[in-house]
Amino acid sequence: MRVPLSWLREYVDLPATETGRDVQAKLISAGLEVETVEQLGADLKGPLVVGQVLTIEELEGFKKPIRFCTVDVGQANGTGEPQEIVCGARNFQVGDKVVVVLPGATLPGGFSIAARKTYGKTSHGMICSSDELGMGDDGTHGIIVLPPETEVGKDAIELLELVDEVLDIAVTANRGDCLSIRGVARETAIAYGLPLRDPALIDVPAPNAYGYPVQVTDPFGCDRFTARTVTGLRPEARSPIWLQRRLQKVGMRPISLAVDVTNYVMMELGQPLHAYDRSLVQGTIGVRRAQEGEKLVTLDGVERTLHAEDLVITDERGPIGLAGVMGGANTEIADHEVTEDGVNGTSDVVIEAAHFDAVSIARTARRHKLLSEASRRFERGVDPQAAAAAAQRTVDLLVLLAGGTAEAGVTEIIAPSAPHTITLPAGHPDKVAGVDYGRETVVRRLQQVGCDVYGQDELLVTVPSWRPDLVDPNDLAEEVIRLEGYENLPSTLPKLPSGRGLTHRQRLHRRVGRALAGAGYVEAPNYPFVSEQVFDQLGLEADDPARRVVKLVNPLSDEEPALRTTLLPGLLGALRRNDGRGSHDLALFETGLVFLPREESHGATHLPVDRRPTDEEIAALNAALPEQPRHVAVVLAGAREQAGWWGKGRPADWADAVEAARTVAREAGAELIVRKGQYGPWHPGRCAELVVAADGAERVVGHAGELHPRVLKALGLPERTCAMELDLDALEAAGDGVPQAPGISTFPVATQDVALVVDKPVPAVEVEAALREGAGELLESIRLFDVYENAEQLGEGRKSLAYALRFRAADRTLTVDEASAARDAAVALAGERTGAVLRG
Repeated sequence: MRVPLSWLREYVDLPATETGRDVQAKLISAGLEVETVEQLGADLKGPLVVGQVLTIEELEGFKKPIRFCTVDVGQANGTGEPQEIVCGARNFQVGDKVVVVLPGATLPGGFSIAARKTYGKTSHGMICSSDELGMGDDGTHGIIVLPPETEVGKDAIELLELVDEVLDIAVTANRGDCLSIRGVARETAIAYGLPLRDPALIDVPAPNAYGYPVQVTDPFGCDRFTARTVTGLRPEARSPIWLQRRLQKVGMRPISLAVDVTNYVMMELGQPLHAYDRSLVQGTIGVRRAQEGEKLVTLDGVERTLHAEDLVITDERGPIGLAGVMGGANTEIADHEVTEDGVNGTSDVVIEAAHFDAVSIARTARRHKLLSEASRRFERGVDPQAAAAAAQRTVDLLVLLAGGTAEAGVTEIIAPSAPHTITLPAGHPDKVAGVDYGRETVVRRLQQVGCDVYGQDELLVTVPSWRPDLVDPNDLAEEVIRLEGYENLPSTLPKLPSGRGLTHRQRLHRRVGRALAGAGYVEAPNYPFVSEQVFDQLGLEADDPARRVVKLVNPLSDEEPALRTTLLPGLLGALRRNDGRGSHDLALFETGLVFLPREESHGATHLPVDRRPTDEEIAALNAALPEQPRHVAVVLAGAREQAGWWGKGRPADWADAVEAARTVAREAGAELIVRKGQYGPWHPGRCAELVVAADGAERVVGHAGELHPRVLKALGLPERTCAMELDLDALEAAGDGVPQAPGISTFPVATQDVALVVDKPVPAVEVEAALREGAGELLESIRLFDVYENAEQLGEGRKSLAYALRFRAADRTLTVDEASAARDAAVALAGERTGAVLRG
């Protein structure tokens, strides 16, 4: 909500010395979030005056139309002579009053004005547009043309109110009253302890039987509807400068007088209004729910198919407006048009000021993706008591500015309702804040908000109509606390119980993050939202469990309505963005939750707020949530080791992804089994299946390797991109969780090398597993150090795998015979299982 300080001063007599920054500090202390204070015209320097165009000469021979004008600026130039100005705009003519900036002035942005020669003429100043003066959009996209009665030579800075301060307030969802100058003025008056001149306190005629006919068939959706009629409006009447400027300062574009007046009153009082062209409304105005499939063309020119829950305004033909959101094109106010018969346009209007159900309006606006200033206010709460005053204020302005006549008929339909009352113990705010405010302070602060308060120890509080967010004692306590100042609350740090620190799981997550960071990976957290199309891009099978997702009822983006079942989409997206911005050597990691739907799902129960939930209630709530295991994933692309004087460097490959998995497994204290695999986005020939053994059974906990070229093309990723993903919770469960110090033996190691020839399809990991089992407990480590292929020496389809085996005993020095026997046993078992034979 943008609030001009000059407008705010109309309702609160702020000290003349108070600046926008001062008001900002006061409102922030009262609990409003004032994001910025915009200084309008801070770098603007005159002379900036009103001029009248005397002559226009069209200059020929240029690529674009250029005009050489003489403009009367009175005595503003010191001579009284016409000012010669070159201008390229076409939306003005001889006799028009325009805004002229003279040499020596400075426009917003530090643009200095001086006489200069251009297009073969000397231009002594500029004829200004609204953009050049920092006024915002006025709808013309051209030169400002002022009303004919504007005085020549008048100071345009003062006329156009170019110097002002505008407070930009981020209004929270529960403070709909602050989406108006009236609401912010009330908060300002309270903050300064000054009286408020409430713009809604005006004389309003009582409803009568001869107002415009209205029928409300859904009193729950619309509990109040006021209709007023104004006739005889001058179609050519335009919004005065002061009204246009106020709309521009609050961020709205002037359109036409009738529309501008309704927008002005909405910003002033917070009550959305709508004006119908009376000649286009046929019969009684109605309020009802739409019929499924009904059509309505809204003011933005879009034909919308209505839902049965949409609240609509109708006449005898059907819908003429989407209630509380946007009017229909079939009753739109017509702008003036000059014809041979005179000036045509809307001369009679029906003013609607209604109060609609907040939830209904919010759902309709989101259903049709049509968020408007009106819907923004209705869904946050509008003062129902202000409808009649807003309608009267609109009528008064139309009569004043367009020469209309207010008809005596007043229609007001009100559904019976009682004011909302809350019983509040006088000491409740003290207990909430831990501060001794006392009854007198509590009553005074609630009365400042607008509440009626009765009682002594038990206060009976009647909530004001403009604060629908006050529904229980805690809301009232919050009002007292914020007005007394959050900064005055005592700071009491909680005392932590001794002997407690991070849980085992938290320590593991931190160790994993540090280990991957130490290995050269950069953490890249991502949003947990994905589109279901990404599973096609990843090449997952149609029946893959990862395709079963939890969908959000109200997603942040319709393009990503589901919760992730894998970390890869987010990480690969981050890699693609960084690669596209010039960072080609990338190694990223993330640890985070994935969301897996349960086989049987049921709705969550509502937990109590007046006591701690029982263990059964918490268990029932957790049972309704999806399973949320924590995964860890890495992605790599480009160079893994940079080239330099130390060597050539090397690119990242599948082995780096596997090594990242081993790094994570070491931190979890789990033994990771790596073997050939094939799954989803990974290249079938360069994919490792990651397995752990727990409770005597093996479990696949992830995959690592190089991604498939089809996946790289679908996702726009660099060539040879690699990735790894592990179920970190499963890895933790398989680990022993106890840090193991390395054993240091006093006895020497015995090393034996073997080179085994096997068929090419035989995985090296299978040969290694057989050697490890056959060697027995004397084997300390095994390492593959060479892979050799030569058809002439080894035979067609054969390869040689060379392993270094290290043997050591804990209690003695091994003899050559013992080491050789262990080696032979290992080779024998490898030959039995894989067909391996000793090379040479």
